Amino acid sequence: MKSKLLLVTLTCLLISACGGVDPDSPLGKRKALFKEMMTLSEDMGGMLRGRLPYDGAAFADHARELDALASQPWRHFPQVREEQRSSARDEVWQRQERFQQLARELEEATAALVLVVARPELKPADLRVPMQRVEDACESCHKEFRAY
Repeated sequence: MKSKLLLVTLTCLLISACGGVDPDSPLGKRKALFKEMMTLSEDMGGMLRGRLPYDGAAFADHARELDALASQPWRHFPQVREEQRSSARDEVWQRQERFQQLARELEEATAALVLVVARPELKPADLRVPMQRVEDACESCHKEFRAY
């Protein structure tokens, strides 16, 4: 009985270890960055759409954090596609010029949002268009380069 329990435990541990991504790998680093960016963006969108209470100071902090992160994931796409399973399509490596163009568009959109949040006494209505540009930049890259 003990040997069966040990065998089942070892099998479960082995199976759970196989599906992980090394957090220090390029894939692990960019996944962590994209996840953090998504969390910030979802909170900001939630404030503008009424799912979360609007907090101008928190929104501005999130915008600055998002802008700081917007330039980081791209450096974690190696020259050649890695062997690990990724949600990036092969086109990322085949169409680098377009991929980099969309990355710059996101960086420009987040930088523009930071300029807007620097203004005093902002209302949610003032933030909708610049935030939509950020969301559109994310979506356009996902449509072309992310495998769902």
